[in-house]
Amino acid sequence: MARNSSALASKSLRGSAISATWPGRLVVYGAVALIGLALALAPFLFPDVRSQEVAARICVFIVLVASYDLLIGYTGIVSFAHTMFFGLGAYGTAIALKTMGPGFEAILLGGGLGVVAALVLALLIGLLSLRVKAIFFAMVTLSAASVMMVLASQLSDFTGGEDGITYSIPRLFSPAFELLSDAEGKAVRLFGVPLNGKIALYYFVFISALVLFLAMMRIVASPLGSVLKAIRENELRAEAIGYRVVFYRTTIFCIAAGIAACAGILRAVWLKYTGPDVVLSFDIMIDILLMVVIGGMGTMLGAVIGVVLMTLAQYYLKDLMALGAEATGSLPLVPDLLYPERWLLWLGLGFILLVYFFPSGIVGTLLGKGGQK
Repeated sequence: MARNSSALASKSLRGSAISATWPGRLVVYGAVALIGLALALAPFLFPDVRSQEVAARICVFIVLVASYDLLIGYTGIVSFAHTMFFGLGAYGTAIALKTMGPGFEAILLGGGLGVVAALVLALLIGLLSLRVKAIFFAMVTLSAASVMMVLASQLSDFTGGEDGITYSIPRLFSPAFELLSDAEGKAVRLFGVPLNGKIALYYFVFISALVLFLAMMRIVASPLGSVLKAIRENELRAEAIGYRVVFYRTTIFCIAAGIAACAGILRAVWLKYTGPDVVLSFDIMIDILLMVVIGGMGTMLGAVIGVVLMTLAQYYLKDLMALGAEATGSLPLVPDLLYPERWLLWLGLGFILLVYFFPSGIVGTLLGKGGQK
């Protein structure tokens, strides 16, 4: 009788947990589906230059943030060197395009060398440092990232120094290149948007980012993902049952580094410019951390939500505040509070509120995972 009652209680608890999380799952999956659809149709829904830049940046940063979540969210590795790997992919591509000319072979060779360099550095850092405690490993990666930033600034013959590198990309990605032309020789328009090289460039970034993101989703759903979670939850227990913790930690560190370098390739091709401020800056590392925390560590889909919210705030919060200040011009104090240059204040307050109401990140809280389970 006692067994039957405990079984019924267990079923009841499971049923209540499912009923508590299914609305959250619906919200999360629905939001991610809408974001994916908006990104897939971005050139036609948002044809202006600024909106396309925002959409392309979101695609690249979803890959970058998700690859960092493999480390901090799924394995419990705190690293400050992720922008270093991002920069290696970007600089490898930029240097090759500058020296070899605007061809796909330059992207393949330069980007490939950047990815290889990222893998080698990640392997060296992993083998030398992943045996130490978390805070000491974080300091090692921070030092490595700082060294890379100095090298990029000082080796101006190769990297362009503080000014960075500007270069041309393949003609297929040029706005002047017509993918399809009509009888008059003009570019065919779809929903009023000309099908030119700019469209091809965006979909090169979008499809590449989608493939990389799906590959990471497959990793976390595989047996490797289960091992990473076991290491995160209890490293000593994982080692005691036979898993080679250092091997797995080094492996995922290299995988994350390689994917971050691929994101750097996409960023370099899209921008046609690479410099320390756009790929190696510590501000980018802070943005990555904030995006992971906002979306939810150890959820992967949290990268999508976190990147979209943070990027939209960075690009459009000032505009919204300017509109608000103009609309409330007759009120006391409010226009001063909504002065556009104070956007960082409101961004910080918004982040505090998000952490308070979604302590495990938006996706982690809505899915009832506690962000780390």
